[in-house]
Amino acid sequence: MTEPILDVRGVTKSFGALVASNDINIDLKPGEIHALIGPNGAGKSTLIGQIAGGLPPDAGSVHFDGKDVTSLSTAARARAGMGRTFQISSLAMEYTVLQNVVLGALGHRGDVFRFFRPVMKDKDLLARADHALEQVGLEEFRGFRTSELSHGQRRQLEVAVALTLEPKAFLMDEPMAGLGAEGTHRLMGFLGGLKEQAPILLVEHDMDAVFALADRISVLVYGEIIATGSVDEIRANPDVRVAYLGEEEEA
Repeated sequence: MTEPILDVRGVTKSFGALVASNDINIDLKPGEIHALIGPNGAGKSTLIGQIAGGLPPDAGSVHFDGKDVTSLSTAARARAGMGRTFQISSLAMEYTVLQNVVLGALGHRGDVFRFFRPVMKDKDLLARADHALEQVGLEEFRGFRTSELSHGQRRQLEVAVALTLEPKAFLMDEPMAGLGAEGTHRLMGFLGGLKEQAPILLVEHDMDAVFALADRISVLVYGEIIATGSVDEIRANPDVRVAYLGEEEEA
């Protein structure tokens, strides 16, 4: 049986009387997209924060690549191969596409940030950045200012920045947010191929995208995973239909 690259065990987090994560178990296996869905306020962001290292759990553990990383910082988890993209872009809009990716490559190397001009002459960093841009199909835009890219291209650029870390897995927080139909379709095709390089834990509200992309789906409601299964299993699950899919239909 294939060992998961990410294994979250019994993670619990409370904020006063509010239990945002209640004894959550979820994992991510090589070569898959595992989607995490749930209504607003279900606790998805809290869970991702605990997995990525920005929020310590009150109980439970996070194992990544066979190691317990529960006590590691976000930066340490990134260096271990946990790549993350955010719902709100963290790109530097005034920098070029290439400059953004070089900054990611610099972070992978663990260097303290140096003056930018010498960094842009570093052949090793430039080679790593160019390779990442080729992987996401943005090599022709390397000299463009990031603010000139479309929203979908910025999403691809975020992945390119993450790729410089040589990730063993991705955490993606609503990558389809703000995309039109064409941009969503293009990004879906890209993510479907990316999972073979590194599996993806995908938080997403676009249910058409989730059902098209996911190999497995976990449903989070009020801080608890109420179901995990294939697309067909989740579609047919009566608890899911009442707790989540039904809410979507009433919205």
